[in-house]
Amino acid sequence: MKIKIVNKSHHPLPQYETPLSAGMDIRANLSAPVELKPLARKLIPTGLYISLPEGFEAQMRPRSGLALRHGISLLNTPGTIDADYRGEIGIILVNLSSEPFVVSDGERICQMVIASHAKVEWQPEELLDETARGAGGFGHTGKQ
Repeated sequence: MKIKIVNKSHHPLPQYETPLSAGMDIRANLSAPVELKPLARKLIPTGLYISLPEGFEAQMRPRSGLALRHGISLLNTPGTIDADYRGEIGIILVNLSSEPFVVSDGERICQMVIASHAKVEWQPEELLDETARGAGGFGHTGKQ
């Protein structure tokens, strides 16, 4: 699949790090390092602008290494870039650790997965069909 991209950063285009990777690493595009204090959140620019085809979205997801080692995640994970959005991709990072974290220019801060999605047309009904699960949710299957 070919996707149009404008790269206003001074970093290479996002790429897959291994042949079977689902996500491409996205880098911070900063003029100076940004400190994230514990429990703080900041919008981090990427310098990237994309044009997705209809029926697709770009999902922005945390990087597992940053999450495990430093408690850094995306506040709205997964973040969605819609096919009609043309602005700069910004990443809302949050520091869930008890230590400050510094985001440096060029640092890989998240990963982007391109995914297809369906459009829904609602069909109003008075009742839904019965299932074995029914209305059970939030732990209804127990601990084991």
